[in-house]
Amino acid sequence: MKLISWNVNGIRSILGKGLLEFWEAEAPDALCLQETKAKPEQVAEVTWPEGFAAHWNSAEKPGYSGVAAFAKKKPVHASGGIGDDEHDREGRVLTLEYDDFFLVNVYTPNSQRELTRLAYRTRQWEPAFRRYLKTLEKIKPVIVCGDLNVAHTENDLANPKTNRRNAGFTDEERAEFGALIDDGFVDTFRLFTQGNGHYTWWSYMNNARPRNIGWRIDYFLVSASLVPRVKSARILPHVAGSDHCPVVLELA
Repeated sequence: MKLISWNVNGIRSILGKGLLEFWEAEAPDALCLQETKAKPEQVAEVTWPEGFAAHWNSAEKPGYSGVAAFAKKKPVHASGGIGDDEHDREGRVLTLEYDDFFLVNVYTPNSQRELTRLAYRTRQWEPAFRRYLKTLEKIKPVIVCGDLNVAHTENDLANPKTNRRNAGFTDEERAEFGALIDDGFVDTFRLFTQGNGHYTWWSYMNNARPRNIGWRIDYFLVSASLVPRVKSARILPHVAGSDHCPVVLELA
């Protein structure tokens, strides 16, 4: 099974930048998108690749946040959110249940400039999301994919020293990601690739992407019990169209 996750920074925008061509070329079994910034009726005229069913969780606020998943295999069940109204208005989580695992597509809140949402994110959202994942894991293993909006270690961004208190690399955010790892979730990319220079997001400013001045903030995490099934986990930095690039997980 081949899974792809991509923060597209607006699905209506990326449809004009090669999304469908990329989709056809890569032929995933499921494509999970974050920051769709749209409701399904706003792209109703689009013909998606044949054989895929669309699942959406859009934010209440127009043009904001949102996740979607397109899957070949029909899930046992699909649901949006984590079951908490306080957190579910922004359309940040979409879960597809299959026979032997849950696939959770997430767009983690950004702590914002001046860290105005840091307290909300790290004290409320992150613990609630982690509880949700652990509740699912009691039933069957979990795959988590998406934009987690954090560079876990200094190897996950180009300039760690100058970004220490910037959103996405605060001690608090890194600690919350670490709590996920401590709870048994495995960062699949690091099963295959070590060191720095491997990024999934680049600022549009200062020619950052051609210079590879980036951050690795998009992940596939899996329950430890799924690790033996992981065949590969990789980043596709050559794929343009968004300020993020896609990440890929292949399972036996």
